Amino acid sequence: MKVALIGATGLVGSTMLRLLEERNFPITELLPVASERSLGKMVSFKGKQFPVMLAADAIAQKPELALFSAGGGPSLELAPLFAGVGCYVIDNSSAWRMDPTKKLVVPEVNGDALHKEDLIIANPNCSTIQMVVVLKPLHEKYNIKRVVVSTYQSVTGTGQKAVDELLQQRSGEKVTSVYPHPIDFNLIPQIDVFQDNGYTKEEMKMVLETCKIMGDDNIKVTATCVRVPVMGGHSESVNIEFNNDFDLADVNNILNNAPGIIVTDNPAQKEYPMPLYATNKDEVFVGRIRRDESQANTLNCWIVADNLRKGAATNAIQIAELLLQKGWIG
Repeated sequence: MKVALIGATGLVGSTMLRLLEERNFPITELLPVASERSLGKMVSFKGKQFPVMLAADAIAQKPELALFSAGGGPSLELAPLFAGVGCYVIDNSSAWRMDPTKKLVVPEVNGDALHKEDLIIANPNCSTIQMVVVLKPLHEKYNIKRVVVSTYQSVTGTGQKAVDELLQQRSGEKVTSVYPHPIDFNLIPQIDVFQDNGYTKEEMKMVLETCKIMGDDNIKVTATCVRVPVMGGHSESVNIEFNNDFDLADVNNILNNAPGIIVTDNPAQKEYPMPLYATNKDEVFVGRIRRDESQANTLNCWIVADNLRKGAATNAIQIAELLLQKGWIG
């Protein structure tokens, strides 16, 4: 099976390469694609070196699958060209997420929404992915009315330049080229650009994507997204109001048995999810599970996941594994 990886030299692209190898995805030929400035570079996969190529050269080879992690512009331009040669495209940008003709997929939540003719498939926003993995099984039992989420998002979500800037600031350099303010010893309550309603684009992604993935426009979501000087994963404080009352023991049982979730919730032993321990893991971790004592039928929890893995690369590859399972590729 020929697989193209668009954005092969970026943070998410290199994570996808590692995961394809780790999960033994059945690739017979890798086609690493990047921009012209990356031509001449080599990409390592399963002990072999593959030269970076341009998208046109990869399209000419008619791959069965293309994994995109190159930003919205290239995705809008190139995804239809790959799909045009019968290739399944799994896109990690925001380009196709809210397109009503495209599926927005988290396999544990709505993998059954995919049809064979869905050649361009959108991978959701990192913060949305980890939240809906937890929301879905609870929604099925108790019916969610409203979600209030505050995020604490790693600099890795911005890319390698942001990681470098944090480390430079930590070593005493006065650089602020990536974020509008220093990120070291600071929190920045702005992720992406502000919209007319006062929310950032990242916050509105969480609002809109959650309803689309869950298949329920009645769920009300409000979000505040914050960049923190952390590497390794995104964390979220989530307040969930249900239409029906719940039992805490049942909530724990539901989450313990839900796919893709690890419950880490032992306050007596100071055990709770943290990005430090979610790094390089594919699961979504949930803890600090407790009743909101200020309001009926409402639950508080704390959700953490590696944003480069489950928040991006792992979810995309899980979608590809779903296509393989259905016999549509391979």
